[in-house]
Amino acid sequence: MGAEGDDKRRLENRIALVTGASRGIGRAVARKFAAEGAHVIAVARTQGALEELDDEIRSQGGACTLVPADLTDHGRIEQIGAAVFERFRRLDVLVGNAAILGILSPMGHIDPDTWKRAVEVNLTANWRLIRSFDPLLRMSDSGRAIFTTSAAARMTNAYWGTYAVTKAALESMVLTYAAEVIKTPVRVNLVDPGMVRTALRAEAFPGEDPTTLRVPEDVTETFVALAEKSCRRHGRIVRAY
Repeated sequence: MGAEGDDKRRLENRIALVTGASRGIGRAVARKFAAEGAHVIAVARTQGALEELDDEIRSQGGACTLVPADLTDHGRIEQIGAAVFERFRRLDVLVGNAAILGILSPMGHIDPDTWKRAVEVNLTANWRLIRSFDPLLRMSDSGRAIFTTSAAARMTNAYWGTYAVTKAALESMVLTYAAEVIKTPVRVNLVDPGMVRTALRAEAFPGEDPTTLRVPEDVTETFVALAEKSCRRHGRIVRAY
């Protein structure tokens, strides 16, 4: 349903691709988008979790296409872009949500492979998404690109280097992209969801009581607002709290 007192679905007939869609914020956003009328292209590594998401969306009358993929396989992102073009001829909404924590460690103790994977998932994969889907977003009459960030990107807390550095770089990249498309119908923003009950949050704060945190569904409204055709925000870091 749309806004209170209005039964119009706000993303009716929109084609929306969501990464990290098998759990946490990505899963909640995919379900919310489908409930608002979007055809969701759900991208994640875990086939079983994607199938569960598909069952949930279809049981509520929504539409979903499942794409099992590891975003560190950059050629796979290009394949997905080609497949979306072949089937839909456009992309209306891109949500770059997938991310990993890496490791909480002194900078000098971070294993090179851990650093490399964090950069590949949190930064390079999103650059690949922009590279592959920018043409398709421009084919929409109101393309929307939304990326999930974190306050860690703007803080200098000890031991958070892997995650914080990659998120800071993500913000710089996305805001640069926003500046480049300012004269087009495409609108580009970042969402800072704040403290949310996710697996990544539990990994970072294993002793925290998860019941004190908001659930992923609590932040989906911000993503919907930024995905709507009527959205005019551009080049912003939007807090969902």
